[in-house]
Amino acid sequence: MANEVMMQAFEWDSPADGNFYKNLKKNAKNLKEKGIDALWLPPACKGGSDKDVGYGIYDLWDLGEFDQKDTVRTKYGTKEEYLAAIKALHDAGIKVYADVVLNHKANADFTETFKAVMVDQNDRTKDVSEAYDIEAWTGFDFKNRKGKYSDFTWHYYHFSGVDYDVKTDTNAIYRIVGDNKYWNEGVSDEKGNYDYLMFADIDHDHPEVRAEIFKWVDWYLDQTGVDGFRYDALKHIEDNFILDLSKHIMEKTNNNFYLIGEYWQYNKDQIDQYLGNTDWKIDLFDVPLHFHFQEASKSNATYDMRKIFDDTIVKDHPMQAVTFVDNHDSQPHQALESFVEDWFKEIAYGLILLRKDGYPCIFAGDYYGLKGPVKTEPKMEIIDKLLQARKKYAWGDEDDYFDHPQVVGWVRRTDRQNSSLAVLISIGDMAQKQMFVGEEEAGKVYVDLSKKNKNEVIIDENGNGIFQVGPGSITYWVDKESIK
Repeated sequence: MANEVMMQAFEWDSPADGNFYKNLKKNAKNLKEKGIDALWLPPACKGGSDKDVGYGIYDLWDLGEFDQKDTVRTKYGTKEEYLAAIKALHDAGIKVYADVVLNHKANADFTETFKAVMVDQNDRTKDVSEAYDIEAWTGFDFKNRKGKYSDFTWHYYHFSGVDYDVKTDTNAIYRIVGDNKYWNEGVSDEKGNYDYLMFADIDHDHPEVRAEIFKWVDWYLDQTGVDGFRYDALKHIEDNFILDLSKHIMEKTNNNFYLIGEYWQYNKDQIDQYLGNTDWKIDLFDVPLHFHFQEASKSNATYDMRKIFDDTIVKDHPMQAVTFVDNHDSQPHQALESFVEDWFKEIAYGLILLRKDGYPCIFAGDYYGLKGPVKTEPKMEIIDKLLQARKKYAWGDEDDYFDHPQVVGWVRRTDRQNSSLAVLISIGDMAQKQMFVGEEEAGKVYVDLSKKNKNEVIIDENGNGIFQVGPGSITYWVDKESIK
């Protein structure tokens, strides 16, 4: 994936007008020309309404084909439009990664009564009641689909927990009781055991559940021809199940499939453990790096930029790292809100797009601007410049100049193009730094591709240049002649 770039094609408040797939189809060629090589698309399966972002998942087998939950289309369009968008993206040379939600089910068709135990919300291994009958939304029969593709129906014993008792109108976390039934293992140990996240939590140990999901994956791959999966909510799903499913997928696709996961965890030791437990088959979003970006953006220029990559996936496991600035969960008013401050966005994107390691992911909410309650200005122009610099100049060896708490830089030295690339960042005052771009560059004139600095830098006889950057900014420099 040398120098490839992924884009998360949606944000939480992407318009719910059903035109998402149609617009993607129209825009496919333009996205490729901009430098996008792969798109992470939103969950395609039917949710609770035509406004559901896709994580309130109802029916895996309905991609916008059946009249269920008062709609045929999903928020994004119909199945036919989805497949047409995938074809257009493939025709443009863009890979497609599907967002796969396997942790829970929502918007059930009917309630069931069964025995459960109320647990401590902060330590789910501690029961706070005896087992007793509750009534919960755990029945899924998909009557309007009429058994097409699968006649499997879901019942309470296919789940490990719920969070609402209809009988007593009580919101709590309930562990469903049954023979050899408990919370799934191989999940995050936050809250004692973090198997339960939301809605009706799927029991991945149940053999019928396992068979149904494996069957669905085979069908989905055959129906859509997508190039990869983005696994949702991995720290809440048994790691052995994910490992087995991933092995199955790779066998089916002859190892020609990309797997990436959301493991929302700051603790690097737990991330390392998960990567090992899943046999290094899944790349992970670099959540620690995202939090470093947020911390730096809120630090009032006191963050030590020499440590921006410390304890991150991209530093310790670069081949497993998908670097990102923000996403639909971190944007304002969402469950994992941790939005990077606006002034730091260009710096953060420079740190993922112009460096050697990691598979960078651009967020549509940054590129096009957020459209919801909190609106932001599009960053398209600055991201496009960084993309162009990445595609043409960000190749070869990397020399770091992380030698000052507020001012850091690096140089990509390469013979791929007739120029090296020198990048300089200051989170404080205006600054300058001498950096070596190569003896072969002596006498050449370097200019700032970001166009924020009109000064030119003449490389001295030893291959050094003194590069400049404004306060709270990033500049990136190349040989003037190479631009022509």
